[in-house]
Amino acid sequence: MFRWVEHTAELELELEAPDEAAIFGQALTAVAELIGDGSGPHLTHEVEVEADEPDRLLVEWLSELVYLAETEQFVPERIASLELGDGRLRATVEGHRGEPSQLVKAITLHRLELRQLDDGWRARVVLDV
Repeated sequence: MFRWVEHTAELELELEAPDEAAIFGQALTAVAELIGDGSGPHLTHEVEVEADEPDRLLVEWLSELVYLAETEQFVPERIASLELGDGRLRATVEGHRGEPSQLVKAITLHRLELRQLDDGWRARVVLDV
C-alpha cells in the first residue's frame, strides 16, 4: 500500500509492505505512477546502489529511478529481480522509453524513515518537486 501526502513544494510518500524488499517495490510503483506516461519501447535496466543505512538506500534507489527518467526517458514498470543486503541493492528493472514527467527535482532526507514493525515494514520519504 502507498499514499501521497500533500506538502508545500514537496510530496511525502508513505509506504507499507510485509517485508523490506516489498517497500522498494512499492517505491518503484509510486514513482512510476508519478512520472509515468503511456507506453513505448520495452527496456530493461540493471540498477545497483549502495548506502550505509537502509533508509539512505531507499533514497539512493529513488534517486536512481529519477535519474534514469531524466537522462534516458526510462519509465519504470516493475522489478524483475531484486537483491538486498550489506548496504547494497541490485535490481533488474523493466519499463519503457517514454516521456516521463520531470516533476521530481530530488529525493530529500527530510522526515526520512524506514523501519520494521510487528506487522511489516513502513517507510516515509519526501520528494522535492
